[in-house]
Amino acid sequence: MTTALTLAQMATDVLTTSDGRAKTALSRKHAAAWIAFRQDDGPAIEIGTANPPLHPARPEKPELLSPRNVPRRRPGSEAGRLALLHAVAHIELNAVDLHWDIIARFSHVPMPMGFFDDWVKAADEESKHFNMICDCLEALGSFYGALPAHAGMWRAAEDTAEDLMGRLAVVPMVLEARGLDVTPGMIDVFRKAKLANVVEALEVIYAEEVGHVAYGSKWFHFLCGREDADPKEVFHALVRKYFHGALKPPFNEEKRAEAGLPPDFYWPLADDPIGNRGV
Repeated sequence: MTTALTLAQMATDVLTTSDGRAKTALSRKHAAAWIAFRQDDGPAIEIGTANPPLHPARPEKPELLSPRNVPRRRPGSEAGRLALLHAVAHIELNAVDLHWDIIARFSHVPMPMGFFDDWVKAADEESKHFNMICDCLEALGSFYGALPAHAGMWRAAEDTAEDLMGRLAVVPMVLEARGLDVTPGMIDVFRKAKLANVVEALEVIYAEEVGHVAYGSKWFHFLCGREDADPKEVFHALVRKYFHGALKPPFNEEKRAEAGLPPDFYWPLADDPIGNRGV
């Protein structure tokens, strides 16, 4: 008789799968099982504990390069647009692993069930996003792995492997929040190129990423409340500890606010704290 996997084991199962399409298929399968359980429509699943790898399994391609060695993207050209899409696919695949990793790595921390619901949902949506962008790349005659990619995407996960509050501060509340800043510009690039399928995919990603940032903010504030700590002060301290570099304006203040990030959280950490706010 096969023993049912715990949620932490499901998460590790995804993390140890290398191929992007296979990883996301497994991610969506496990997410569906968890959602069915939570809706009283599937077998019971325990949270459990696991020993996830420090680094997730990755496909042989793309070649991972130091950030300084990744060729600059010039989105005005066809090659530049392909490079931009490839970079988005790489970000989305890393996000799949990041959301399953927070489940596997911190499953021993006592948290409400809603915490696990949120990150399973986020992982499922990131899996969908990866596949949507891969479909766009393939429709344009390319594929994920055709170009080199950023090797530093997992650094935040390594740095915060033993600090749940640090993970929430740096991954959803800094890195994913950055996506809210830059995605409208990417949508404009592909709208001008009359690539409606890419625009549609990016608009789905843009809408759903607000929720992922909001999950980070919600659970960060929950943990601060449990420790009777000031969320803004703790956030500033953790970002300065774990994030390498200053935050870069301009910021999408409307979408950040929608996700639960007020300006006094991120402006003091900006590389231009005076900036040109509102311009």
